[in-house]
Amino acid sequence: MFVVTLKFSDNKARAGELMEGHKAWIQQGFDNGLFLMVGSLQPNQGGGILAHNATRAGLEAFVQKDPFVAEQVVTAEILEIAPARLDDRLEFLAA
Repeated sequence: MFVVTLKFSDNKARAGELMEGHKAWIQQGFDNGLFLMVGSLQPNQGGGILAHNATRAGLEAFVQKDPFVAEQVVTAEILEIAPARLDDRLEFLAA
């Protein structure tokens, strides 16, 4: 499982012009079964993503396709988590 943070950079002002492409990229992540959750980092710091069903290299490649990342509106960090204990509702992550 992975946590991806997308933190705004000094180029944040370009977010509006790239938003439609960013939203399409998010939708592709859900359609591909990669994303479990996407949300905003508060207060107004960027975004966060929970991802699974990918290798680190595959996720890194996908993250680079985000227009916000490609155009340096955000900086991306990927944290990999090896679950040691899960609530029953999250057992699918252990597979």
